[in-house]
Amino acid sequence: MADSKEKLFSDFSPVSTEQWMEKVTADLKGADFEKKLVWRTNEGFKVKPFYRMEDLEGLKTTDALPGEFPYLRGTKKDNNEWLVRQEIKVECPKEANAKALDILNKGVDSLSFHVKAKELNAEYIETLLKDICAECVELNFSTCQGHVVELAELLVAYFQKKDYDLTKLQGSINYDYFNKMLAKGKEKGDMVATAKALLEATASLPKYRVLNVNALTLNNAGSYIFQELGYALAWGNEYMNQLVDAGLPAAMVAKKIKFNFGISSNYFLEIAKFRAARMLWANIVASYSPECLRDCDNKGKDNECRCAAKMKIHAETSSFNLTLFDAHVNLLRTQTEAMSAALAGVDSMTVTPFDKTYDAPNEFSERMARNQQLLLKEESHFDKVIDPAAGSYYIENLTVSIAKQAWDLFLAVEEDGGFYASVKAGKVQAAVNESNKARHAAVAKRKEVLLGTNQFPNFTEVAPKEITEAAVTREAAEGNVLTPYRGAMAFEAMRLHVDRSGKQPKAFMLTCGNLAMARARAQFSCNFFACAGIRVQDNTFFKSIEEGVKADTKAARAKATDLQAQIDAATKERTALAATLPTDVLTDYERLLKQFRGLAVETIKGNIPTICHTALQASSMSDLNHDGSEITHCPYCHRLLVLPSKEA
Repeated sequence: MADSKEKLFSDFSPVSTEQWMEKVTADLKGADFEKKLVWRTNEGFKVKPFYRMEDLEGLKTTDALPGEFPYLRGTKKDNNEWLVRQEIKVECPKEANAKALDILNKGVDSLSFHVKAKELNAEYIETLLKDICAECVELNFSTCQGHVVELAELLVAYFQKKDYDLTKLQGSINYDYFNKMLAKGKEKGDMVATAKALLEATASLPKYRVLNVNALTLNNAGSYIFQELGYALAWGNEYMNQLVDAGLPAAMVAKKIKFNFGISSNYFLEIAKFRAARMLWANIVASYSPECLRDCDNKGKDNECRCAAKMKIHAETSSFNLTLFDAHVNLLRTQTEAMSAALAGVDSMTVTPFDKTYDAPNEFSERMARNQQLLLKEESHFDKVIDPAAGSYYIENLTVSIAKQAWDLFLAVEEDGGFYASVKAGKVQAAVNESNKARHAAVAKRKEVLLGTNQFPNFTEVAPKEITEAAVTREAAEGNVLTPYRGAMAFEAMRLHVDRSGKQPKAFMLTCGNLAMARARAQFSCNFFACAGIRVQDNTFFKSIEEGVKADTKAARAKATDLQAQIDAATKERTALAATLPTDVLTDYERLLKQFRGLAVETIKGNIPTICHTALQASSMSDLNHDGSEITHCPYCHRLLVLPSKEA
């Protein structure tokens, strides 16, 4: 069988790049190759329509090995395992503990607790972590930045009390001095002093990362991939530079830094991003000549600690790509995003629940988010193969291109005084906000596609009650800060306005002429109208415009006739009912009808009027006739108020 396969391949003669280009040029029929087939990325480099083996010539990335410096192909040698993380916002430590224990039995092996600083004490930590084996699960914590040292001390005391082997415990404390400057424009405390105290407090926890680079903030704010990576490198280097200058060992500082990246929808570029990130960060750390102080096989020249150069990466699916309408499509987005991060070899991952944009994630959406990662592990075996993208002509070239663009940005930031200076001057925020603006323009023009929003929207869908105007309104920002703004929000605001208007605008699709072109134009037009929530009455085909106009006129007349019949019936019924009412009640009703533009009467459910929604007091309720036989006025909006009878 092997021989037959070998002969099969030998039946085909080699095809050169020149021959491929001749064929492509012929098929283009005079069209410009560069304009038609070469894609220019947002990162500023060109992507060819095909790559061949010769495109790997001269690329040093192909010499890299898994688990070896500079860690391009990952920091692990034997597998591609990553930790499945779920976030828990702690309102009550006992309830959070119960939830944590529950999800630990459902595939989660990394927990992230968002705790309230004002409630921190030894009892709080004991309640929160009760029956959770800290040696068996990664524990991550976030709190007010001014209380991170206190949190660290409480955790160490708890772990010592439980007699854990502190050298085995894995986790993180989310201290990030610069993230608040980016997101809120606020600078609080002394970074060096807090970081030194935090490193001292967690010295007995060698596998705990406490200096965080939250590049996820840049991603969710709409940054391009090269910006997220380039600024993240400068961000991490700022920690290294300031703390090493303050007298801390380079190896110690590097081993305490954790990178939290977002994952955008650009599948192959994201794989390349994480590969490039590890390579570039390893070289940055190596430039500090971190000294290895233990007996270790992973050393470079001059006793250089190569373990310190390993980038610790947590990845989270992007919020920028999430949508309100057709929300279950978010499952497809986050799944492909998770795939790219898993293939790229991240250390842990959070998949955002699909309903996060309009509702607090519930048990169902959280279960779906967990299972998305478990499917990749248990059914697709993504955790078994290290860096399957290695050797790919395309991805190897993308890795080099992304690395170059990010490195150029990193050098520009360093030449400008470093990350802190750039954030202080608002340069990082301005650059990312400009990218956000450009991406929204691309979404508006369908150059960047959001399935279900600006392409192939479901125009029969009506916004559920959970969606409010607040969910589609961009928050006003004060000062030079990042302004997160999902790509779909402008479209969603338009659709929500249509849905809540009480009207149903409809477009009549008149397709005629060349059948193939007519259907293509109809497809485009249906998408165009549906983006705004306008319903479309599609039609198969008309032989001419005149035939289409006649059909539309006939349909309109039929609808008008039907509406008139409904109006006549309603008028007849109204006249009959009006004859049964006392004159003063009828006069009052007619007045209110004009005042409230047709909404003169409201019923009541419980003690809540159905229109003004102002709860009635007990005294007002007692005044109402509970058999529904009398009519009164709402004490708040003054509409006619009817309490339905029990029979009704």
